[in-house]
Amino acid sequence: MFTRREMQELVLVDGKAKGIITRNLITGEIEKHFGDAVILATGGYGNVFFLSTNAMSSNVSAAMLAYKKGACFANPCFMQIHPTCIPVHGDYQSKLTLMSESLRNDGRIWVPKKQDDKRNPDDIPENERNYYLEKKYPSFGNLVPRDVASRNAKEQCDAGRGVGETGYAVYLDFKNAIKRDGIDIIRKKYGNLFSMYEKITDENPYEKPMMIYPASHYTMGGLWVDYNLMSSIDGLFVLGEANFSDHGANRLGASALMQGLADGYFIIPATISGYLSNETPGNLFEATTEFSNSQKAVEENIDKLLSINGKRTCDDIHKELGKILWDNCGLARNEKNLIKTKKVVKNLKDEFWTNVKVPGTSKEMNQTLEKAGRVAEFLDFADLLLTDAESRKESCGSHFNENYQTEENEAKRDDKNFAYVAAWEYQGKEKEPLLHKEKLVFENIELSQRSYK
Repeated sequence: MFTRREMQELVLVDGKAKGIITRNLITGEIEKHFGDAVILATGGYGNVFFLSTNAMSSNVSAAMLAYKKGACFANPCFMQIHPTCIPVHGDYQSKLTLMSESLRNDGRIWVPKKQDDKRNPDDIPENERNYYLEKKYPSFGNLVPRDVASRNAKEQCDAGRGVGETGYAVYLDFKNAIKRDGIDIIRKKYGNLFSMYEKITDENPYEKPMMIYPASHYTMGGLWVDYNLMSSIDGLFVLGEANFSDHGANRLGASALMQGLADGYFIIPATISGYLSNETPGNLFEATTEFSNSQKAVEENIDKLLSINGKRTCDDIHKELGKILWDNCGLARNEKNLIKTKKVVKNLKDEFWTNVKVPGTSKEMNQTLEKAGRVAEFLDFADLLLTDAESRKESCGSHFNENYQTEENEAKRDDKNFAYVAAWEYQGKEKEPLLHKEKLVFENIELSQRSYK
Protein backbone atom coordinates (compact mmCIF):
# COMPACT_ATOMS: atom_id res chain seq x y z
CA MET A 1 0.00 0.00 0.00
CA PHE A 2 1.29 3.42 -0.97
CA THR A 3 -0.86 5.72 1.15
CA ARG A 4 -0.81 9.52 1.13
CA ARG A 5 0.01 9.68 -2.56
CA GLU A 6 -1.85 11.62 -5.21
CA MET A 7 -1.87 10.76 -8.89
CA GLN A 8 -0.25 13.45 -11.03
CA GLU A 9 -0.13 11.79 -14.45
CA LEU A 10 -1.14 8.67 -16.34
CA VAL A 11 1.72 7.08 -18.28
CA LEU A 12 1.08 5.48 -21.66
CA VAL A 13 3.56 3.20 -23.41
CA ASP A 14 2.69 2.37 -27.03
CA GLY A 15 -0.84 3.67 -26.37
CA LYS A 16 -1.45 1.42 -23.37
CA ALA A 17 -1.72 2.40 -19.70
CA LYS A 18 1.45 1.19 -18.01
CA GLY A 19 1.71 3.25 -14.84
CA ILE A 20 1.19 6.52 -13.04
CA ILE A 21 3.24 9.33 -11.59
CA THR A 22 2.36 10.32 -8.01
CA ARG A 23 3.37 12.92 -5.49
CA ASN A 24 4.14 11.81 -1.94
CA LEU A 25 1.93 14.13 0.12
CA ILE A 26 4.25 13.90 3.13
CA THR A 27 7.68 14.41 1.56
CA GLY A 28 6.73 16.02 -1.76
CA GLU A 29 8.73 13.40 -3.66
CA ILE A 30 7.61 12.60 -7.22
CA GLU A 31 7.33 8.82 -7.64
CA LYS A 32 6.93 6.43 -10.57
CA HIS A 33 4.68 3.38 -10.37
CA PHE A 34 4.87 0.72 -13.08
CA GLY A 35 2.38 -2.00 -14.08
CA ASP A 36 0.90 -3.95 -16.96
CA ALA A 37 -2.49 -2.27 -16.32
CA VAL A 38 -3.87 0.63 -14.31
CA ILE A 39 -7.07 0.70 -12.23
CA LEU A 40 -8.69 3.96 -11.21
CA ALA A 41 -11.18 3.78 -8.33
CA THR A 42 -11.09 7.44 -7.34
CA GLY A 43 -14.75 8.27 -6.72
CA GLY A 44 -16.94 11.00 -8.12
CA TYR A 45 -16.56 14.70 -8.87
CA GLY A 46 -19.30 16.21 -6.69
CA ASN A 47 -16.83 18.57 -5.01
CA VAL A 48 -16.70 20.64 -8.18
CA PHE A 49 -19.47 22.61 -6.39
CA PHE A 50 -17.06 23.23 -3.48
CA LEU A 51 -19.78 22.33 -0.98
CA SER A 52 -20.98 18.74 -1.22
CA THR A 53 -21.65 15.67 0.90
CA ASN A 54 -18.42 14.08 -0.36
CA ALA A 55 -15.20 13.68 1.57
CA MET A 56 -13.03 16.80 1.41
CA SER A 57 -10.28 15.04 -0.55
CA SER A 58 -12.64 13.70 -3.24
CA ASN A 59 -11.77 15.31 -6.55
CA VAL A 60 -11.82 14.88 -10.32
CA SER A 61 -8.05 15.03 -10.89
CA ALA A 62 -7.32 11.38 -11.76
CA ALA A 63 -10.30 11.17 -14.11
CA MET A 64 -9.36 14.42 -15.86
CA LEU A 65 -5.73 13.36 -16.21
CA ALA A 66 -6.91 10.16 -17.89
CA TYR A 67 -9.35 12.14 -20.05
CA LYS A 68 -6.51 14.34 -21.28
CA LYS A 69 -4.60 11.20 -22.27
CA GLY A 70 -7.47 9.86 -24.38
CA ALA A 71 -10.02 8.28 -22.03
CA CYS A 72 -13.52 9.38 -23.01
CA PHE A 73 -15.57 11.13 -20.32
CA ALA A 74 -19.23 10.10 -20.39
CA ASN A 75 -22.30 12.05 -19.28
CA PRO A 76 -20.50 14.56 -17.04
CA CYS A 77 -23.68 16.64 -16.63
CA PHE A 78 -25.49 13.78 -14.87
CA MET A 79 -24.97 14.71 -11.23
CA GLN A 80 -27.36 13.93 -8.42
CA ILE A 81 -28.41 16.57 -5.93
CA HIS A 82 -29.58 15.01 -2.67
CA PRO A 83 -32.65 16.64 -1.08
CA THR A 84 -32.02 15.75 2.56
CA CYS A 85 -28.91 17.55 3.76
CA ILE A 86 -28.21 19.93 6.62
CA PRO A 87 -28.30 23.44 5.12
CA VAL A 88 -25.35 25.79 4.73
CA HIS A 89 -24.87 27.79 7.92
CA GLY A 90 -22.08 30.22 7.03
CA ASP A 91 -19.58 31.54 4.49
CA TYR A 92 -16.69 29.59 6.00
CA GLN A 93 -18.30 26.16 5.77
CA SER A 94 -16.27 23.62 3.82
CA LYS A 95 -18.58 20.57 3.72
CA LEU A 96 -22.25 19.60 3.88
CA THR A 97 -23.69 16.77 5.94
CA LEU A 98 -26.02 14.22 4.43
CA MET A 99 -29.06 13.08 6.40
CA SER A 100 -30.43 9.69 5.37
CA GLU A 101 -33.20 9.77 2.80
CA SER A 102 -35.08 7.28 4.97
CA LEU A 103 -36.21 10.29 6.99
CA ARG A 104 -38.66 11.12 4.20
CA ASN A 105 -40.59 7.94 5.01
CA ASP A 106 -42.09 9.58 8.10
CA GLY A 107 -41.08 13.24 7.98
CA ARG A 108 -43.37 15.74 6.26
CA ILE A 109 -41.76 18.51 4.22
CA TRP A 110 -43.27 21.98 4.37
CA VAL A 111 -42.65 25.71 4.23
CA PRO A 112 -44.76 28.67 5.38
CA LYS A 113 -47.31 29.87 2.83
CA LYS A 114 -46.30 33.47 3.47
CA GLN A 115 -43.05 34.81 2.12
CA ASP A 116 -40.29 35.72 4.59
CA ASP A 117 -42.22 34.18 7.48
CA LYS A 118 -39.65 34.06 10.29
CA ARG A 119 -41.96 32.81 13.03
CA ASN A 120 -41.07 29.80 15.11
CA PRO A 121 -42.47 26.72 13.28
CA ASP A 122 -44.66 25.86 16.28
CA ASP A 123 -46.30 29.26 15.90
CA ILE A 124 -47.34 28.63 12.30
CA PRO A 125 -50.78 26.97 12.24
CA GLU A 126 -51.58 24.11 9.87
CA ASN A 127 -53.65 26.29 7.53
CA GLU A 128 -50.62 28.55 6.99
CA ARG A 129 -48.27 25.71 6.06
CA ASN A 130 -47.57 24.52 2.53
CA TYR A 131 -46.88 20.78 2.33
CA TYR A 132 -45.87 21.40 -1.25
CA LEU A 133 -44.75 17.89 -2.25
CA GLU A 134 -47.92 16.28 -0.91
CA LYS A 135 -50.01 18.90 -2.69
CA LYS A 136 -48.17 18.82 -6.00
CA TYR A 137 -47.50 15.06 -6.17
CA PRO A 138 -50.40 13.35 -4.37
CA SER A 139 -49.43 9.86 -5.56
CA PHE A 140 -45.87 10.02 -4.15
CA GLY A 141 -45.95 12.94 -1.73
CA ASN A 142 -42.70 13.29 0.22
CA LEU A 143 -41.29 10.18 -1.49
CA VAL A 144 -40.85 11.67 -4.96
CA PRO A 145 -37.43 11.02 -6.57
CA ARG A 146 -34.44 12.94 -5.33
CA ASP A 147 -34.16 15.28 -8.30
CA VAL A 148 -37.85 16.22 -8.05
CA ALA A 149 -37.70 16.81 -4.29
CA SER A 150 -34.53 18.87 -4.65
CA ARG A 151 -35.81 21.11 -7.43
CA ASN A 152 -39.04 21.80 -5.59
CA ALA A 153 -37.20 22.74 -2.39
CA LYS A 154 -35.10 25.24 -4.32
CA GLU A 155 -38.21 26.63 -6.02
CA GLN A 156 -39.84 27.31 -2.64
CA CYS A 157 -36.72 29.00 -1.29
CA ASP A 158 -36.25 31.06 -4.44
CA ALA A 159 -39.85 32.22 -4.05
CA GLY A 160 -39.05 33.59 -0.59
CA ARG A 161 -40.63 30.82 1.47
CA GLY A 162 -37.40 29.29 2.71
CA VAL A 163 -36.80 29.02 6.46
CA GLY A 164 -33.86 29.52 8.79
CA GLU A 165 -31.42 32.41 8.93
CA THR A 166 -30.34 32.11 5.30
CA GLY A 167 -33.77 31.33 3.83
CA TYR A 168 -32.24 28.33 2.04
CA ALA A 169 -33.92 25.52 3.96
CA VAL A 170 -37.28 23.76 4.28
CA TYR A 171 -38.78 21.94 7.24
CA LEU A 172 -38.77 18.15 7.65
CA ASP A 173 -41.32 17.65 10.40
CA PHE A 174 -41.84 14.49 12.52
CA LYS A 175 -44.57 15.85 14.77
CA ASN A 176 -47.35 13.82 13.13
CA ALA A 177 -45.23 10.64 13.01
CA ILE A 178 -44.39 10.93 16.72
CA LYS A 179 -48.05 11.49 17.55
CA ARG A 180 -49.08 8.53 15.39
CA ASP A 181 -46.38 5.96 16.30
CA GLY A 182 -44.97 7.23 19.58
CA ILE A 183 -41.57 8.71 20.27
CA ASP A 184 -40.02 5.30 21.08
CA ILE A 185 -40.77 3.94 17.60
CA ILE A 186 -39.36 7.04 15.94
CA ARG A 187 -36.28 6.84 18.17
CA LYS A 188 -35.71 3.22 17.13
CA LYS A 189 -35.97 4.15 13.48
CA TYR A 190 -33.99 7.39 13.41
CA GLY A 191 -32.35 7.83 16.80
CA ASN A 192 -28.79 7.95 15.47
CA LEU A 193 -29.76 10.44 12.75
CA PHE A 194 -31.63 12.65 15.20
CA SER A 195 -28.62 12.63 17.52
CA MET A 196 -26.28 13.58 14.68
CA TYR A 197 -28.58 16.40 13.61
CA GLU A 198 -28.81 17.76 17.15
CA LYS A 199 -25.05 17.58 17.61
CA ILE A 200 -24.48 19.61 14.43
CA THR A 201 -27.33 22.14 14.72
CA ASP A 202 -27.97 22.23 18.49
CA GLU A 203 -31.70 21.70 17.83
CA ASN A 204 -33.78 18.74 19.01
CA PRO A 205 -35.71 17.26 16.03
CA TYR A 206 -38.08 15.45 18.41
CA GLU A 207 -39.31 18.85 19.53
CA LYS A 208 -38.68 21.05 16.50
CA PRO A 209 -38.75 20.29 12.77
CA MET A 210 -35.45 19.55 11.07
CA MET A 211 -34.24 22.02 8.47
CA ILE A 212 -32.94 20.49 5.23
CA TYR A 213 -31.76 21.68 1.83
CA PRO A 214 -30.40 19.99 -1.33
CA ALA A 215 -26.67 19.40 -1.78
CA SER A 216 -24.37 17.88 -4.38
CA HIS A 217 -24.06 14.15 -3.71
CA TYR A 218 -23.58 11.29 -6.21
CA THR A 219 -22.24 11.61 -9.74
CA MET A 220 -23.58 9.40 -12.50
CA GLY A 221 -21.16 10.54 -15.18
CA GLY A 222 -17.54 9.45 -15.25
CA LEU A 223 -14.95 7.91 -17.51
CA TRP A 224 -16.51 5.76 -20.22
CA VAL A 225 -15.94 2.02 -19.82
CA ASP A 226 -17.01 -1.10 -21.69
CA TYR A 227 -18.55 -4.18 -20.08
CA ASN A 228 -15.08 -5.23 -18.93
CA LEU A 229 -14.70 -1.88 -17.10
CA MET A 230 -11.91 -0.85 -19.47
CA SER A 231 -11.82 2.73 -20.67
CA SER A 232 -11.10 3.85 -24.23
CA ILE A 233 -7.41 3.57 -23.31
CA ASP A 234 -6.14 -0.01 -23.47
CA GLY A 235 -5.14 -1.21 -20.03
CA LEU A 236 -6.89 1.57 -18.11
CA PHE A 237 -9.74 0.15 -16.01
CA VAL A 238 -12.13 2.38 -14.09
CA LEU A 239 -14.25 1.20 -11.15
CA GLY A 240 -17.08 2.51 -9.00
CA GLU A 241 -18.24 6.10 -9.07
CA ALA A 242 -15.25 7.08 -11.21
CA ASN A 243 -16.91 5.44 -14.22
CA PHE A 244 -20.26 6.22 -15.84
CA SER A 245 -21.82 2.78 -16.00
CA ASP A 246 -25.06 1.36 -14.57
CA HIS A 247 -26.97 4.55 -13.83
CA GLY A 248 -27.86 6.79 -16.74
CA ALA A 249 -29.35 10.06 -15.50
CA ASN A 250 -30.53 8.55 -12.20
CA ARG A 251 -28.55 6.94 -9.41
CA LEU A 252 -30.64 5.22 -6.75
CA GLY A 253 -30.01 5.09 -3.02
CA ALA A 254 -26.91 3.08 -2.02
CA SER A 255 -26.17 2.15 -5.63
CA ALA A 256 -22.73 3.77 -5.50
CA LEU A 257 -21.91 1.27 -2.77
CA MET A 258 -23.47 -1.51 -4.83
CA GLN A 259 -21.50 -0.50 -7.91
CA GLY A 260 -18.22 -0.32 -6.02
CA LEU A 261 -18.75 -3.77 -4.55
CA ALA A 262 -19.84 -5.34 -7.84
CA ASP A 263 -17.02 -3.75 -9.81
CA GLY A 264 -14.36 -4.61 -7.25
CA TYR A 265 -15.43 -8.06 -6.07
CA PHE A 266 -16.90 -9.64 -9.17
CA ILE A 267 -16.20 -7.87 -12.45
CA ILE A 268 -12.60 -6.64 -12.41
CA PRO A 269 -11.00 -9.92 -11.14
CA ALA A 270 -12.40 -11.69 -14.20
CA THR A 271 -11.96 -8.99 -16.80
CA ILE A 272 -8.50 -7.70 -15.93
CA SER A 273 -7.13 -11.23 -15.85
CA GLY A 274 -8.50 -11.71 -19.35
CA TYR A 275 -6.73 -8.56 -20.48
CA LEU A 276 -3.44 -9.50 -18.84
CA SER A 277 -3.52 -12.97 -20.39
CA ASN A 278 -3.03 -11.34 -23.77
CA GLU A 279 -0.26 -9.04 -22.60
CA THR A 280 3.39 -10.03 -22.76
CA PRO A 281 5.01 -8.89 -19.52
CA GLY A 282 7.90 -6.62 -20.29
CA ASN A 283 10.58 -4.85 -18.34
CA LEU A 284 8.71 -1.60 -17.81
CA PHE A 285 11.73 -0.05 -16.18
CA GLU A 286 13.15 0.15 -19.70
CA ALA A 287 10.32 2.53 -20.67
CA THR A 288 12.37 5.40 -19.32
CA THR A 289 11.37 7.92 -21.97
CA GLU A 290 7.62 7.78 -21.29
CA PHE A 291 8.00 7.83 -17.51
CA SER A 292 10.72 10.47 -17.55
CA ASN A 293 8.69 12.74 -19.83
CA SER A 294 5.64 12.35 -17.62
CA GLN A 295 7.65 13.10 -14.49
CA LYS A 296 9.13 16.18 -16.15
CA ALA A 297 5.63 17.42 -17.11
CA VAL A 298 4.47 16.95 -13.52
CA GLU A 299 7.41 18.87 -12.11
CA GLU A 300 6.92 21.70 -14.60
CA ASN A 301 3.23 21.99 -13.67
CA ILE A 302 4.07 22.11 -9.95
CA ASP A 303 6.74 24.76 -10.55
CA LYS A 304 4.23 26.80 -12.54
CA LEU A 305 1.70 26.71 -9.71
CA LEU A 306 4.30 27.76 -7.15
CA SER A 307 5.62 30.58 -9.32
CA ILE A 308 2.32 32.46 -9.86
CA ASN A 309 2.49 34.11 -6.42
CA GLY A 310 -0.84 35.89 -6.80
CA LYS A 311 -3.28 37.22 -4.23
CA ARG A 312 -6.23 34.79 -4.23
CA THR A 313 -6.39 31.52 -2.32
CA CYS A 314 -7.29 28.18 -3.88
CA ASP A 315 -10.36 27.92 -1.64
CA ASP A 316 -11.50 31.38 -2.70
CA ILE A 317 -11.40 30.49 -6.40
CA HIS A 318 -12.90 27.03 -5.81
CA LYS A 319 -15.73 28.55 -3.78
CA GLU A 320 -16.48 31.03 -6.57
CA LEU A 321 -16.47 28.23 -9.14
CA GLY A 322 -18.82 26.15 -6.98
CA LYS A 323 -21.37 28.96 -6.65
CA ILE A 324 -21.25 29.70 -10.38
CA LEU A 325 -21.96 26.05 -11.21
CA TRP A 326 -24.56 25.59 -8.46
CA ASP A 327 -26.55 28.56 -9.74
CA ASN A 328 -26.26 27.72 -13.43
CA CYS A 329 -25.61 23.99 -13.81
CA GLY A 330 -26.90 22.48 -10.58
CA LEU A 331 -30.52 21.71 -9.80
CA ALA A 332 -31.69 23.32 -13.03
CA ARG A 333 -30.02 24.66 -16.16
CA ASN A 334 -31.00 26.65 -19.23
CA GLU A 335 -29.22 27.20 -22.51
CA LYS A 336 -28.70 30.94 -22.15
CA ASN A 337 -27.03 30.63 -18.75
CA LEU A 338 -24.95 27.62 -19.77
CA ILE A 339 -23.41 29.50 -22.70
CA LYS A 340 -22.80 32.57 -20.54
CA THR A 341 -21.35 30.48 -17.72
CA LYS A 342 -18.75 28.90 -20.02
CA LYS A 343 -17.30 32.38 -20.57
CA VAL A 344 -17.40 33.12 -16.85
CA VAL A 345 -15.56 29.88 -16.06
CA LYS A 346 -12.93 30.63 -18.71
CA ASN A 347 -12.30 34.02 -17.10
CA LEU A 348 -12.06 32.37 -13.69
CA LYS A 349 -9.56 29.85 -15.08
CA ASP A 350 -7.44 32.72 -16.40
CA GLU A 351 -7.69 34.37 -13.00
CA PHE A 352 -6.49 31.17 -11.33
CA TRP A 353 -3.41 30.80 -13.54
CA THR A 354 -2.40 34.44 -13.07
CA ASN A 355 -3.48 35.30 -9.54
CA VAL A 356 -3.56 32.23 -7.30
CA LYS A 357 -1.31 32.15 -4.24
CA VAL A 358 0.44 28.85 -3.46
CA PRO A 359 2.93 29.37 -0.61
CA GLY A 360 5.62 26.92 0.46
CA THR A 361 7.65 24.54 -1.67
CA SER A 362 7.10 21.24 -3.45
CA LYS A 363 9.64 19.34 -1.32
CA GLU A 364 7.49 19.19 1.79
CA MET A 365 3.97 18.56 2.99
CA ASN A 366 2.06 21.35 1.24
CA GLN A 367 -1.71 21.06 1.39
CA THR A 368 -2.20 24.32 -0.50
CA LEU A 369 -0.23 22.85 -3.41
CA GLU A 370 -2.48 19.78 -3.28
CA LYS A 371 -5.57 22.01 -3.44
CA ALA A 372 -4.13 24.04 -6.29
CA GLY A 373 -3.70 20.95 -8.47
CA ARG A 374 -7.23 19.81 -7.72
CA VAL A 375 -8.79 23.23 -8.35
CA ALA A 376 -6.94 23.44 -11.69
CA GLU A 377 -8.57 20.17 -12.77
CA PHE A 378 -11.97 21.24 -11.43
CA LEU A 379 -11.76 24.36 -13.61
CA ASP A 380 -11.00 22.25 -16.70
CA PHE A 381 -13.75 19.81 -15.77
CA ALA A 382 -16.27 22.65 -15.29
CA ASP A 383 -15.91 23.52 -18.97
CA LEU A 384 -16.60 19.91 -19.95
CA LEU A 385 -19.56 19.76 -17.58
CA LEU A 386 -21.11 22.86 -19.14
CA THR A 387 -20.42 21.64 -22.67
CA ASP A 388 -22.22 18.36 -21.98
CA ALA A 389 -25.17 20.07 -20.29
CA GLU A 390 -25.61 22.56 -23.14
CA SER A 391 -25.45 19.85 -25.82
CA ARG A 392 -28.24 17.74 -24.27
CA LYS A 393 -31.33 19.62 -25.41
CA GLU A 394 -33.84 17.79 -23.27
CA SER A 395 -34.57 17.20 -19.60
CA CYS A 396 -33.96 13.81 -18.03
CA GLY A 397 -33.44 12.74 -14.44
CA SER A 398 -30.71 14.80 -12.85
CA HIS A 399 -30.34 16.96 -15.98
CA PHE A 400 -33.24 19.41 -15.82
CA ASN A 401 -33.05 22.00 -18.59
CA GLU A 402 -35.63 24.73 -18.04
CA ASN A 403 -36.03 25.09 -21.81
CA TYR A 404 -37.49 21.59 -21.98
CA GLN A 405 -40.44 21.15 -19.63
CA THR A 406 -43.89 19.62 -19.83
CA GLU A 407 -46.97 21.79 -19.36
CA GLU A 408 -46.82 20.79 -15.69
CA ASN A 409 -43.20 22.02 -15.43
CA GLU A 410 -41.75 18.53 -15.19
CA ALA A 411 -38.79 17.04 -17.07
CA LYS A 412 -39.52 16.59 -20.78
CA ARG A 413 -37.37 13.91 -22.37
CA ASP A 414 -36.55 13.60 -26.05
CA ASP A 415 -35.88 9.90 -26.45
CA LYS A 416 -35.89 10.11 -30.25
CA ASN A 417 -32.85 12.37 -30.38
CA PHE A 418 -31.07 11.93 -27.05
CA ALA A 419 -31.32 8.28 -26.05
CA TYR A 420 -27.54 7.93 -26.05
CA VAL A 421 -24.51 8.02 -23.82
CA ALA A 422 -22.50 11.17 -24.51
CA ALA A 423 -18.82 10.19 -24.51
CA TRP A 424 -16.49 13.19 -24.88
CA GLU A 425 -12.99 12.85 -26.33
CA TYR A 426 -10.31 15.42 -25.48
CA GLN A 427 -9.01 17.33 -28.49
CA GLY A 428 -6.43 19.54 -26.86
CA LYS A 429 -6.14 22.61 -24.66
CA GLU A 430 -8.66 25.38 -25.48
CA LYS A 431 -10.34 23.14 -28.09
CA GLU A 432 -13.89 21.82 -27.97
CA PRO A 433 -14.04 18.09 -27.16
CA LEU A 434 -15.36 15.60 -29.73
CA LEU A 435 -18.74 14.03 -28.96
CA HIS A 436 -19.22 10.28 -29.49
CA LYS A 437 -22.77 8.95 -29.16
CA GLU A 438 -23.30 5.44 -27.85
CA LYS A 439 -26.90 4.62 -28.71
CA LEU A 440 -29.06 3.20 -25.92
CA VAL A 441 -31.09 0.17 -26.98
CA PHE A 442 -34.00 -1.06 -24.84
CA GLU A 443 -35.30 -4.50 -25.78
CA ASN A 444 -37.57 -5.44 -22.87
CA ILE A 445 -39.10 -2.11 -21.84
CA GLU A 446 -40.68 0.77 -23.68
CA LEU A 447 -39.43 4.27 -22.94
CA SER A 448 -42.17 6.54 -21.65
CA GLN A 449 -42.57 9.91 -19.99
CA ARG A 450 -42.82 9.61 -16.20
CA SER A 451 -45.36 11.37 -14.04
CA TYR A 452 -45.35 11.54 -10.24
CA LYS A 453 -48.66 13.33 -9.89
